[in-house]
Amino acid sequence: MQAVLTAALPVFALILTGWLAARWRVLGPSATDALNRYVVYLSLPALLFRAMAQADLRQLADYWDFTAAVAGGIALTFGAAILACRRDGARLTDLSLEGLATSYGNAGYMGIPLCLALLGPASLAPAIITTLLTACVLFGVAIALIEFDQHRDRHWSATLLKVARALLRNPLLAAPLLGLACAAAGITLPAGLDNYAALLGASASPCALVTIGLFLAQSQPGGDRGTVGLMVGGKLLLHPAVTAVLAFAVFDMPPLWAWCAVLMAALPIGTGPFMLAQLYGRDARPSSRAILLSTVLSVPTITALVAWIGRQPLG
Repeated sequence: MQAVLTAALPVFALILTGWLAARWRVLGPSATDALNRYVVYLSLPALLFRAMAQADLRQLADYWDFTAAVAGGIALTFGAAILACRRDGARLTDLSLEGLATSYGNAGYMGIPLCLALLGPASLAPAIITTLLTACVLFGVAIALIEFDQHRDRHWSATLLKVARALLRNPLLAAPLLGLACAAAGITLPAGLDNYAALLGASASPCALVTIGLFLAQSQPGGDRGTVGLMVGGKLLLHPAVTAVLAFAVFDMPPLWAWCAVLMAALPIGTGPFMLAQLYGRDARPSSRAILLSTVLSVPTITALVAWIGRQPLG
C-alpha cells in the first residue's frame, strides 16, 4: 500500500496544485491553454525524442514475447473501447481519444517507480519497453487516427496526402520518429543536447497534471458519466486482464516480466488523452475526470494486485 500511495501521491498533489492555482486566481483561464501548448509543442516532444533516441532497439526484438503481449493488450483494449463507446454521430476523433484513455497508462510517472519499488531493478527493462510502447507507439497511432478524421476527403489519395503532411508537422509524432532514426543509426546525443532534452522533457508530466487541475477548476459540470465509467473500468480492469491472458497463456516469458506487464497495464490513465482533447478542440471534461477518478481508484486496485503478486514465484 505504501509503495502505491508513494507513486500516486505526487499525481494527486500536482492536480490539486493546478486546481488551487485556478481557485485562488494565481493562474487565469488563459493559463490552461498556454500550459497545454507548452507541453504539446515543447516539453513532451523533447521527452519522446530523448526516450526513443536512447532506446535499445535490439532489446525490443530480443524480448519479442513481452513486446507482443504488451502491444497486444494495448491494441485489444483500445479496439474494445472504441466499439463500446460507439454511438450515433460520434466522430473517429472522439472514439480515438476514448480508446486512448482505456489503454494509455501513467507509465513513466507512476509505472517505472512502482515497478522498481515492488519488483526490483530487474523490472526496469520491461517497464521501459512498456513506457516506449505506450508513450510513443500508442500515442502515435491515436494521433494518426485523429488526423485521418480531421482531414478526411472524398478521395483517398487526397486524404492520405493531407494526413501525411499533418503528421509530419505534428511534434508529438515527428519528435519520436527523429529519435528512432538516431537510435537506428547508432547516433549518441551530445552531452549538451541530451541535458537540454532531459531538462525540457522532465517538465512534461508535472505541467500536464497542473493543467488538468486548472481545467477541472474552471470547467462546468456535465459530460458523459457513462463514457467516463467505461474509460476508467476499461483501464483499471479490462486492460490488465487482457494483458494477463496474453502474458501468461499466449506468450512465453519469465514470471517477473509477465507480472511487470500486468502491473504496468493496471496503472491509471495518463495525461495523454487530456492533452490531445485540448489540442484538437474536443470536450476534455471526460478525459480529465477519468484521469482523476482512475488515479483515486487505482490505489485499492493496484494494492490488491500487488498483494497477489507477492504470493507468486517470480524466479
